[in-house]
Amino acid sequence: MKGFVQDIEVLTIRNDEFRKVLYTAKNCQLVLMALKPQEEIGAEVHQLDQFFRVEEGLGEAVLDGVRTPIRPGFAVLVPAGARHNIVNTGSEPLKLYTLYAPPNHRDGVMHRTRADAEADNEHFDGKTSE
Repeated sequence: MKGFVQDIEVLTIRNDEFRKVLYTAKNCQLVLMALKPQEEIGAEVHQLDQFFRVEEGLGEAVLDGVRTPIRPGFAVLVPAGARHNIVNTGSEPLKLYTLYAPPNHRDGVMHRTRADAEADNEHFDGKTSE
């Protein structure tokens, strides 16, 4: 197996897609995200753990109703079962990457906008990147 070895900071900052799955392993998945100003992921609950890392922009992490400002360098770890949301509170795109453990999305899926993501009822189908 080759795995995934690339400059995640550069990839994250260059990404303009709402969601872009970069790599799916058996037990985790790497996904880039870009939120437009005032856009949010949308409140959700997963039965899996999720990690976010902010590379560019300003936002807010909401975990079970607790709101925390986030900026470049911030990490957010969402335990399974926690209601959560990430909101872009700034005037520039919020660029981040996230790790799902286990995977949550179909490998290679890309959604240009949040509306595209909401319209696509896709889920991880068991297929990995390699």
